[in-house]
Amino acid sequence: MENIIKKAGVLIEALPYIQAFRRKVFVIKFGGSILENAAIRKYIFEDLVFLSYVGIKTILVHGGGPHISGRLKDAGIPSVFHEGIRVTDKNTLKIVAEELNKLNEQIVAEIKALKGDVTGLKGYENIVYVRKKVASQDLGFVGQVTAVNQKAIENHLKAGKITVISPMGICKVKQPYNINADEVASAIATSMKAEKFLVLTNVRGVLRDPAKDDSLISTLTVDEIEQLKKSKVISSGMIPKVNSCVETLNGGVHKAHIIDARLQHAILLEIFTDLGVGTQIIKK
Repeated sequence: MENIIKKAGVLIEALPYIQAFRRKVFVIKFGGSILENAAIRKYIFEDLVFLSYVGIKTILVHGGGPHISGRLKDAGIPSVFHEGIRVTDKNTLKIVAEELNKLNEQIVAEIKALKGDVTGLKGYENIVYVRKKVASQDLGFVGQVTAVNQKAIENHLKAGKITVISPMGICKVKQPYNINADEVASAIATSMKAEKFLVLTNVRGVLRDPAKDDSLISTLTVDEIEQLKKSKVISSGMIPKVNSCVETLNGGVHKAHIIDARLQHAILLEIFTDLGVGTQIIKK
């Protein structure tokens, strides 16, 4: 009986959060090596289905870097990166599109298997608009987001659909472009005036000491992030994650979160409990 009462307590703790976030938009970025783990995918997709059933409008932007790199290797095409961005020639672009399309379809199928109402959108099908990204060297068919088709996405959300979007876009002359998934997720969150932007990763969040898993920083402001970057507490792969969070906050998103997708039901624990499990980032 005690365990049953505890379960009721968990539901009561979640109730004010459900009331606050009902009909709001959440944008979730999911990719990298965690996308390859079937058990992690199931926990995440169960969380998304739960969010949908309590009335939260949910957008999932997925990456696919490891899948793309593996496919390129099989084809004898080297993976070339410049400043963290995949250099994308015509042959690479074809493989990027094929792999992202397969992943999008797989994610949609797995969410449907959990009884989720879901739709998959390909970014280059008039969902994400881009221009060619300018860098210190030519990146090929890599795009910079210029606009997002809010109406098309909102139509799916209004129909109660979990909306899964792949990170590609299209330019004015209808040429598809590869785009960094963090940039796509950030642009969509800003454009859709999301309540929350969640970055799923394979670390607990922002750690005061990267060598100590118990040094999690639960809450950070934008100003504190800049200080932690200068002191090298935030470094390497965490930099683009916090940068995308800061960009969304500056664009009007209420809160951003970096959470460890390896933790069972991490999204629900972060959103619907008082303490949370990752790092929440606020403007000030």
